[in-house]
Amino acid sequence: MQDYLIRGTAMNGKVRAFAAYSKHLVAELQQRHDTWSTATAALGRAATIGSMLGFMLKGEEKLTIQVKGNGPIGQIVVDANAKGEVRGYVDNPAVQLPKNEIGKIDVRGAVGTEGQIYVIKDLGMKEPYRGSSPIISGEISEDFTYYFAVSEQTPSAVASGVLVGKGDELLTAGGFIIQLLPGLTDDEISEIEKEISELYTVTKYLEEGMAIEDVLRKVIPSFTELERIPLRFQCQCSEERVERTLISLGKEELSQILEEDGQAEIVCHFCNEKYLFNGAKLQQIMASM
Repeated sequence: MQDYLIRGTAMNGKVRAFAAYSKHLVAELQQRHDTWSTATAALGRAATIGSMLGFMLKGEEKLTIQVKGNGPIGQIVVDANAKGEVRGYVDNPAVQLPKNEIGKIDVRGAVGTEGQIYVIKDLGMKEPYRGSSPIISGEISEDFTYYFAVSEQTPSAVASGVLVGKGDELLTAGGFIIQLLPGLTDDEISEIEKEISELYTVTKYLEEGMAIEDVLRKVIPSFTELERIPLRFQCQCSEERVERTLISLGKEELSQILEEDGQAEIVCHFCNEKYLFNGAKLQQIMASM
């Protein structure tokens, strides 16, 4: 089954919901960056949430999320857009910690419990929208639940999970975001909170063969799907973009690179693609400047 994103409503339009099945996306991130199991889980959770945040946008809009904690994984960065295209990386992919006290992957230990979450949205305006909130747990889902409450003033429940098996095999991944809109009664809110509290992990249901939209319906049975699109890894790097980056360095710096190294090798953070510009190509670029 291919990855996908869905959006819909429930409870007569008083609840908005998004969900992502992201197994193949997370597996590609794992393969491209050679992430160890704990890093895979952390990056996968962030990428799954980022994909849903991107799906909340329109047209050519796009966003970047940054999770900057004080744990050994360093910074997590994810780019996403309204078309279901996602890419991402972590500063330190070689993080594998012992299981936590409940026998789960210790994402909190990798991310850290102090730091900030940033969401930068390119909405086609002169300046991007920037939102932020403190990291409150390091589990990522809880941190984005808090982000929605304090930065976007939208009460939300965020869940994301990545299941890694023996030998670092990526078994499944997915998540959902449920947003409470004006008009809900206290009883309705209490019922949603009760259902969420009784859920097992998202990955448990996915591993058992349940579709992510049916996991949503365990919390909000009246969920109605309105739109579904494919979700996939997609990087925007290219040789032309990298060449423009080299040009931006200026002729003097390029000349120094040519003299010291004889060539330039650029590696994309997001996809690990390598771009090699040999001496002749560098001279050609300088001649055109």
